[in-house]
Amino acid sequence: MNYNFDEVVCRKHTDALKLEALAPRWGRTDLLPMWVADMDFKTPPFIVEVMKKRMECEVFGYTAKPESWYEAIISWQKRRHKWTITKEMISFVPGVVPALAMAVQAFTQRGEKVMIQQPVYNPFAQVIRNNHRELVNCPLELKDGQYYINFKLFEKKIKGCKLFLFCHPHNPGGRVWTREELEKVATICAQNNVIIVADEIHADLTLLPYEHIPFASVSEEAKQNSVVFASPSKAFNMAGLATSYAVIANPTLRRRFESYVEGNELAAGNVFAFNTVVAAYNKGEEWLQQMLTYVQGNIDEVVSYIKENIPQLKVIIPQASYLVFIDFSALQLNQKDIVALCTNRAHLALNDGSIYGEEGNGYMRINLACPRSVVRQALAQLKDAITSI
Repeated sequence: MNYNFDEVVCRKHTDALKLEALAPRWGRTDLLPMWVADMDFKTPPFIVEVMKKRMECEVFGYTAKPESWYEAIISWQKRRHKWTITKEMISFVPGVVPALAMAVQAFTQRGEKVMIQQPVYNPFAQVIRNNHRELVNCPLELKDGQYYINFKLFEKKIKGCKLFLFCHPHNPGGRVWTREELEKVATICAQNNVIIVADEIHADLTLLPYEHIPFASVSEEAKQNSVVFASPSKAFNMAGLATSYAVIANPTLRRRFESYVEGNELAAGNVFAFNTVVAAYNKGEEWLQQMLTYVQGNIDEVVSYIKENIPQLKVIIPQASYLVFIDFSALQLNQKDIVALCTNRAHLALNDGSIYGEEGNGYMRINLACPRSVVRQALAQLKDAITSI
């Protein structure tokens, strides 16, 4: 089956955050919304079908986790990522960001140190600060257009920390970490008694020729000292359904985490939290491949257009995800003026790079999971705005 990703879907009157937040966040509504990380493509029909089927029974009560949910997750991780896991390792969580906060609370105490690598998805810092832990930043290094881990600095910064929140693949930079890098992270953290929490929500959005390697699969050290969070929500455009899960091999870590989740009554899923995952993982590979091919085309369009028409800008070419980090620093504007340029001149709602840490100053993040006509319109508006400076 060929899926149509060129279709422009009207999301008005659906309470879509992408639209509803324009006025409160940007002070205007005449913007192309290319910020929050969901897609403007229709959620795949096989997911919609199971939701419709479930709705035929007009009772929406408490919902148990079916055996098929565990089986679908186990099969998907084995097929897609060569990762062998068991039912006992899997726990439901209501979202990856809530799960990050749960992990901070389950594995650390107030005032203890938690490390992140900025620029990084802004909730990483928020869940640390909001839970009164000490944030330790080990900045990533940008070299030859990609982010890298400075392992000398990593070894220094990790000392005294209790937890490391690891964005894998990276957001907003789109970096897919190599096996060698993952092994080094695992070894250093094990030597320093630091638990690794790997956010792998963008794993299924890895672009060719890159390969996502689940953190817990790289070594016994990694397996025994990590908590992995995953979900089909980004890859299959179902973020509003709360369909995430944790995979924890070490039974001691698993008990600590599950004790916190269950103790706060957060372990029950909603009525669509399980059947949609089964549909995505059992029926979704063809749709996913077509979508990734289309998104790669959008990325290629942005890279070539900017190179030819707005050479002042530089694109960090993502190895995973439909999110693209763009460097505006050559315009020699401060961050406030870069945001104003994108908003008030280009009429684009993009993510301000500074929210990912001071290392994101000079950057903006754009979401390319949308029809190509929208991408082309955004590029034209951006060019006109920069030309008018």
